[in-house]
Amino acid sequence: MLQPRLRPLVSCQARISRSILSHLTKRTYATPVEPARHDAASSAPITGGFSNMASRTTDSSSSVIMRTYKPRTPGVRHLKRPINDHLWKGRPFLPLTYTKKGHGKGGRNNQGKITVRHRGGGAKRRIRTVDFERWAPGPHLVERIEHDPGRSAHIALVTDQATGRKSYIVAAEGMRAGDIVQSYRSGIPQDLLDAMGGIIDPGILAAKTAWRGNCLPLHMVPIGTMVYNVGSHGDKGAKFCRSAGTYAIVTAKDEKTRDDGTKEVVGKFIQVRLQSGEVRKVSKDACATIGVASNPHHQYRQLGKAGRSRWLNIRPTVRGVAMNTNDHPHGGGRGKSKGNRHPTSPWGTPAKGGYKTRRKHNINKYVVVPRERNMGKRRSKNSSA
Repeated sequence: MLQPRLRPLVSCQARISRSILSHLTKRTYATPVEPARHDAASSAPITGGFSNMASRTTDSSSSVIMRTYKPRTPGVRHLKRPINDHLWKGRPFLPLTYTKKGHGKGGRNNQGKITVRHRGGGAKRRIRTVDFERWAPGPHLVERIEHDPGRSAHIALVTDQATGRKSYIVAAEGMRAGDIVQSYRSGIPQDLLDAMGGIIDPGILAAKTAWRGNCLPLHMVPIGTMVYNVGSHGDKGAKFCRSAGTYAIVTAKDEKTRDDGTKEVVGKFIQVRLQSGEVRKVSKDACATIGVASNPHHQYRQLGKAGRSRWLNIRPTVRGVAMNTNDHPHGGGRGKSKGNRHPTSPWGTPAKGGYKTRRKHNINKYVVVPRERNMGKRRSKNSSA
């Protein structure tokens, strides 16, 4: 008859020390790694005296640290994700969401024709209602930071401390639960005016308002500050710099000095430089949020397998040279040749050579064209004449 094996008598202290030792020597499934430095991080702008408020996350001295996984399956061998352990693990705030319809349409219109290629499948989603205007004044408490499947940046659930109303905003990099953010689009509060002695001093005003996550009209933002969620008009919401890791820099204002020594913005527009290098004129009453949009390492992620793209509603893309002649202008032939034809789309329109990327003749009136470019055009006209 088999008898049960008797466990040896071990003291409690030895048992605790053995458990601690096993915990310290245990190999985890996911490990953070530090890949090679990227050149994009070395082009970080200087924000003047407000670098601590703007949350400089793209410092040239720091490199990107991603989370990798042990290759227990082929799908996680090349998987890399940014480390965001501070995100909320539960469901979203349902009153601020609604269902996203059109998952099964696969990029088709009401006639059943495919108007957007490579769409189909994907996980079910709920669209988060994000407040891009932020007209509500007063302090707002950040409840938590959440992942939004509809955008690359993270969102923050904030609660108005005066009314208790909740809303979603695009989170700034470095924002955490428990922070207090405010909006000054509706005007400067009376208690802040009393603290400045009834006179608006731009220096004191910037020191008290230009903090990470605060929404300000652009005429209150100091020159050289990094901002995101930038608007174009004074009565509308944010239009620029809303994706992960994006920001703009306030470059110029039309100011005049008063008799008491303070400065006042007299022009209608303020110049901001976007990350594309474009200098754009926006209204001085347009909104802007101090800081950098959250999740700046989103661009370094690797999905690791094709199935993860299918979860994101992305279908495979087939090369034109791999198709037949009746399917693509590059198709057919006995090899990987497109028949000495310039790169085109499946419908024959040119795909390269500046066909869709060169600057149009009718330049947007809100885009500031450098003076050197205008001088070059004048010289070319004079030389041709």
